[in-house]
Amino acid sequence: MTENAESRLLTLGHSPDPDDAFMFYAMATHQIDTEGLDFEHILQDIQTLNERAMRSELDISAISIHAYAHVLDKYALLPCGASMGDNYGPMIVSLTKFPVEDLPKKRIAVPGMMTSAFLALKLFLGLDDDKFEFVVVPFDQIMDHVRDGKSDCGLLIHEGQLTYEQEGFEEIVNLGEWWFERTGGLPLPLGANVVKKSFGGPMLTKINRVLRRSIDFSLESANRPAAVGHSLQWARGMDEKLADEFVGMYVNDLTLDFGDRGRKSVERFLREANEAGFIPAPVKLEFVE
Repeated sequence: MTENAESRLLTLGHSPDPDDAFMFYAMATHQIDTEGLDFEHILQDIQTLNERAMRSELDISAISIHAYAHVLDKYALLPCGASMGDNYGPMIVSLTKFPVEDLPKKRIAVPGMMTSAFLALKLFLGLDDDKFEFVVVPFDQIMDHVRDGKSDCGLLIHEGQLTYEQEGFEEIVNLGEWWFERTGGLPLPLGANVVKKSFGGPMLTKINRVLRRSIDFSLESANRPAAVGHSLQWARGMDEKLADEFVGMYVNDLTLDFGDRGRKSVERFLREANEAGFIPAPVKLEFVE
């Protein structure tokens, strides 16, 4: 059965972060043609959005690439909206430098078991999650958790990647750099937007068109300052210059469309995860046309 998306409000889940706010600025402030579609913006952390996608609660949602492997029956990937670390990305940091070989012996604060960063960490260690010690902590509390001595190190997925040094932390490993080198130059796939397949082909294409229009709007040089200014509401202490740098890391050409590099990277990431036994079955990517 095909759902009628045009007759009701569509729920759109995304993170309360500068990059997502930047992407959806034009939609949130009614500056583009949404072709008759109305959206309710639901801002929640990525772990919560992953869990809600598992329950098929939202029409459209940001999701970790890791979690996407578990919702293939309900959701398709939108070609726009991806977040990828192109030779940068999630990193392990600690207050005291230690050899990366010691990482499996440490207690690691992580932002969620279904995040792509956590899956990348397992691939890096070559260990499933019952073979090393970790604790799940809200992503914006990880540095405080380590600073308070509750963990030896933390896995950073957001603006801490730019601010960790001024916060007094040392980098142990950058998983985006590791993946780039390991794969001969592929970006590390972190997040994407998904949409319920039940809406059917023409509506799925329309939804993708509207979301891409919003991203395009913010990336236009004339609109970028206002879009970055809007994103500062969720920048957690970053000034405009730093927020713009962070946004540029995760909203770019790969966000407009995965492209061949992005698709190859997602395929490899999930294939390696399946071969290691970290996800339950092989994944065949399904993109909206």
